[in-house]
Amino acid sequence: MEDLATLKKQPSLEAYGLKNVKAHWNLSPETLQKITVDKKMGKETANGTLAINTGKFTGRSPQDRFLVKDDYTADKVWWGKTNKAVSPENFDKLKNEITEYLSGKEIYVRDGYVCAEPEYRTNIRTVTELPWSNMFVYNMFLRPSEKELKNFKEDWLILCAPGYECPDPAAYGIRQGNFSIINFTEKIALVGGSAYTGEMKKGIFSALNMILPVEKNVLPMHCSANVGKKGDTAIFFGLSGTGKTTLSADPDRKLIGDDEHGWTADNTIFNFEGGCYAKVIDLSEEKEPDIFRAVKPGALLENIVFKDNGEPDYEDSSITQNTRVSYPIYHIDNIQETLYANNPKNIFFLTCDAFGVLPPVSKLTPGQAAYHFISGYTAKVAGTEAGITEPVPSFSACFGEPFMPLHPTVYGEMLSKKMQEAGVNVWLINTGWSAGPYGVGSRIKLKYTRAMITAILNGDLDNVDYEQNFIFGLYMPKYCPGVPTEILDPMNTWLQKGAYVGKAIQLAHSFHLNFEKFAQQASDQIIEGGPLIDEHHHLHEHF
Repeated sequence: MEDLATLKKQPSLEAYGLKNVKAHWNLSPETLQKITVDKKMGKETANGTLAINTGKFTGRSPQDRFLVKDDYTADKVWWGKTNKAVSPENFDKLKNEITEYLSGKEIYVRDGYVCAEPEYRTNIRTVTELPWSNMFVYNMFLRPSEKELKNFKEDWLILCAPGYECPDPAAYGIRQGNFSIINFTEKIALVGGSAYTGEMKKGIFSALNMILPVEKNVLPMHCSANVGKKGDTAIFFGLSGTGKTTLSADPDRKLIGDDEHGWTADNTIFNFEGGCYAKVIDLSEEKEPDIFRAVKPGALLENIVFKDNGEPDYEDSSITQNTRVSYPIYHIDNIQETLYANNPKNIFFLTCDAFGVLPPVSKLTPGQAAYHFISGYTAKVAGTEAGITEPVPSFSACFGEPFMPLHPTVYGEMLSKKMQEAGVNVWLINTGWSAGPYGVGSRIKLKYTRAMITAILNGDLDNVDYEQNFIFGLYMPKYCPGVPTEILDPMNTWLQKGAYVGKAIQLAHSFHLNFEKFAQQASDQIIEGGPLIDEHHHLHEHF
């Protein structure tokens, strides 16, 4: 029935510079899947799920992401390594190249929107060269009703042409043949030369990360969120591999979303998206039941390898470690129907500390919350080849630096203010190591982490005693139901206390070094939220 939309009179695409195209409008996922398979662009798994290969790029290309520098962005954007500038003239030239490239071709148009809270709804029209890119957009953005499609007017336009490569990058002010560019004045996201679908999703996320705080007083967040039976909302921030998706999937709570949300002035938390884009490396029904069961017809698998029986081999990373699936959120049973909820009560910052020195759970002051948010810490486990077992600290501002156009302190101050106004508790949860660093200690058991989160959500840690960690200044509960008391203070778990202190000071030093680039714009309250010991082993005065 949806495919009738293709036959109705559709607006002309000439306005975008697209000439003589054969445009398919708002095709159903089933039809897009059939076209993809018929054109030999993908194949179906044993259970009928479409699997495709994104080609040369199996992940985002952060070095090829640009923002147009013009009157709107010049003084607002935090320009630098993350946010690289391209001129309006070069943007126009590349846009013309892409529309010329797409002209005369068979293309796929999809009308959808982002931001589930009606007041912030933003309509997106996406034009894609490939049928399966269009299916991804169906899965990931919110889906208008038939009636809404009739009078659809877009706020933003995405043009996605993986087959176009810029022949002379230097002449256009870019680095190489592929690019992802956001133009805030023209409200266009341009993707060329890469078929990785995440470029479209993250392009719109980056745009919202600028527009919502600047124009709407909404804090955009790279986080998952769920809501309990009493209507209390919890938010989970964390970089890849820290447990954001795993820990927000809770049988007793409804999922609002797993990746991108806004926090409004009246304390509504809303999902930006209408789907999930989950990693599937080592996926199993036992570890991630919700995601495993969501891989069914309508989902789109990326860059997986097949077993002989036609099933995906989730353990095979020969194409990429970054194997993924996108699916509409209704593939998950336990969801919050509206995709928004009120009353944020608890925020969790998840970090996988491979140094084994951060407490498994600690409560943060507003200053500490802003400091740790701006820092966005986790630790990557180094490759074991050549005997390198030392973890590597990794910092990503606001737990999503690649997508944040404004200076991180802008988001940090907003978070701190909202926290205080809403009376929210913020917790740092270490899902990494205890009793020593990676290679010596062991990973904190998932059942203990779940018990800590459950205790917090139930209010069990509201009236327990806390002690302050003398290096990081974090407040550690002395008791938590379901968790062995001896692991709550990480120093207790180390055989040699001196080794703990040395390793903790080393990590504290990494925090201080990383924060230097933000210090000028950060308030005293935020700066004082950092570790209490600096590299010279001096305790700061405010301790």
